[in-house]
Amino acid sequence: MPSEADTMQTTSPQGMAQGMAQGMAQGMVYGVILNDRPTLDRLGPALSQPPYGAPPKAPILYIKPYNTHVGNGATVRLPRGAERVEVAATLGLVIGRDATALDEATATDAVAGLRPILDVSLPNPSVYRPPVRERCFDGSCPMGGTLPYAAVAGPEALTLRTLVNGTLAAERSLSDLVRPPARLLAEVTGFMTLRAGDILHLGIALNGPQAGAGDRVRLEIDGFAPLDIAIEDAAAEGETP
Repeated sequence: MPSEADTMQTTSPQGMAQGMAQGMAQGMVYGVILNDRPTLDRLGPALSQPPYGAPPKAPILYIKPYNTHVGNGATVRLPRGAERVEVAATLGLVIGRDATALDEATATDAVAGLRPILDVSLPNPSVYRPPVRERCFDGSCPMGGTLPYAAVAGPEALTLRTLVNGTLAAERSLSDLVRPPARLLAEVTGFMTLRAGDILHLGIALNGPQAGAGDRVRLEIDGFAPLDIAIEDAAAEGETP
């Protein structure tokens, strides 16, 4: 885990590149839900029911801790007792310097790069309770290689394609974002500091494609190297996952 001294400074390109080549983030990885219009439209009236009574007004975040971080080519083990997982494609904003209370007009100046992510989770229809068990099992945050933010002209124009065993299972355009990168960064850093090396992903769509033991999953985004993972059965009792 990075020390406080490390995270208080701008992450060096060499250090960031080395960590990302190994699949690890140099800081925290923050996930986002309810940041795409199809999900908000689908949930619709449910978001106005108790216990909340209204759709969220601020970004809804969760954490993908260090035990979830793996790289391209990783094998993701099913949690014990699970037969299927959801694989949700998204793109991560790699923070290049400490960022607090960013202005939307210049917020992306704090972004060093973009990184493909497959946010793997247990299927969970509820949006009302913290999904720690469902989202934080070992290996559930595979991450691909990073491109400099300046090298990608308009992330909102990108299309994310998820293939399971070579067959297209889902396709998503980031034009569906409720909060595009600059707005998301401005709103999130309005209530918390993002440290250099942290990753804030742009959000996942509801009900992503599912995969089980023996399946191979690939995320394709034009301009990025593919991100490939294999899904396998849970580790046996006493076996290291």
